[in-house]
Amino acid sequence: MNNKISLLYLATALLALLLGMLFGIFSGLQYILPEFIKEILPFSSLRPFHVTSVIAWIILCAIGGIYYYLSNSDGPRLYSNRLSKIHYLLFGGIGILIYYNYAIGNFGGKEYLEFPPYLILPILIGWLLFGINYYKTMAGKVKDWPVYYWMWGTGIVFMVYHLSEAYLWLHPDMKNNFIKSLAIQWKAGGSFVGSWNMLVYGTAIYVMAKIKGDDSIGRHPKSFFFYFLGLTNLMFGWAHHIYIVPTAPWVRYVAYGISMTEWIILFHMIYEWKKSLPESAKIKNLISYKFLVMADAWVFLNLILALLFSIPAINFFTHGTHITVAHSMGTTIGINTTILLASVLFIVNQIKPNFNLSQVKIGFRIFNISLLLFWLSLLIAGMKRSYWMYFTKGIPFAEMQSQTHWVYVSFLLFGIGIFIGLLLIVVPVLKIIGGTFKQGKQMKLITNEKS
Repeated sequence: MNNKISLLYLATALLALLLGMLFGIFSGLQYILPEFIKEILPFSSLRPFHVTSVIAWIILCAIGGIYYYLSNSDGPRLYSNRLSKIHYLLFGGIGILIYYNYAIGNFGGKEYLEFPPYLILPILIGWLLFGINYYKTMAGKVKDWPVYYWMWGTGIVFMVYHLSEAYLWLHPDMKNNFIKSLAIQWKAGGSFVGSWNMLVYGTAIYVMAKIKGDDSIGRHPKSFFFYFLGLTNLMFGWAHHIYIVPTAPWVRYVAYGISMTEWIILFHMIYEWKKSLPESAKIKNLISYKFLVMADAWVFLNLILALLFSIPAINFFTHGTHITVAHSMGTTIGINTTILLASVLFIVNQIKPNFNLSQVKIGFRIFNISLLLFWLSLLIAGMKRSYWMYFTKGIPFAEMQSQTHWVYVSFLLFGIGIFIGLLLIVVPVLKIIGGTFKQGKQMKLITNEKS
């Protein structure tokens, strides 16, 4: 197998996913038991631990998948294994430093990027190395790029741009102007998400093409329409976050017009692919297929929710409530995580075709049911909070929290269910990845003995 560093990315990503879930559970416990580990890890620390871990899972898994597919495909081979190793070591070292700073309470950043600002420099270097490796691999070696190559390449470029943009608030002109600072924060944050969506959705199309054994899905005009729609969302869709900011009216109109429209095409593409997929291909890649179908269901659910609160009159009541959290969880877990798990399990199926799926299937069911109930609990909590904020008078915040206690208990229990489901899926995968490295060392030892 070529470039085992890709498997290291995937293993690290899976560990970050489990860590992110643990931090999420601890955060939920503090909703119910405010003093729970408060002296060690207050909620102000738990939240960035949780958010950063989940973002690390999405980004590292997408990167690991791209490295794997480029290193083990019949097409272009990865330009430099050394660059991919430096990239991994750089991101791994920065990850440890970020966790250390969170642990000692040393923050200084903003939403999604709450670590001290100077740590963004090595992160940007890592993305530049990834970009160099990717474009050196692809440029001049592949003609008529399938859409997933365009999506991966675009995601890398815009990731560098928007991560740099996210720190414009350090400039005095931005820092001293609250409106500018807030607008650029949400613009960069929204486009940051759009950039990783390019990597994730490109991975979804790649896996669908390989499962079907037909690359036409990556070259279909509909796929490129989806790509340009996603690119438009990346560049402008962020504006649906800032209806409350006094920006130019045209920004709001454009945001309302294009907000979340790419999901409609993604839903249609997965649905059409599912209908046209031969039964033999489903059986051969059963669990990856199931995760992609599950992602399609979550696209549909989240699309309804997103289109509703993209309407400014509704957004006014939902902004800052658990309804926004439900949207975020539906996206990062329901869509991004299921697509990436489909990718990981597709890779594992290539490494070990006779992989025992019994435990993973149980985990899939638990994960699926728990996630739906968790999402519904967040929606209920958000509606209760919104009702308290706008339709009641004189009821203290503490009383509202007390009345919502049972909802917090429910989403904590369902969050634990999600964690258990993921544990049943992730542990067997990590064992196979670990076994692959062990076999590689044994083969190397045998080769050295023979020589």
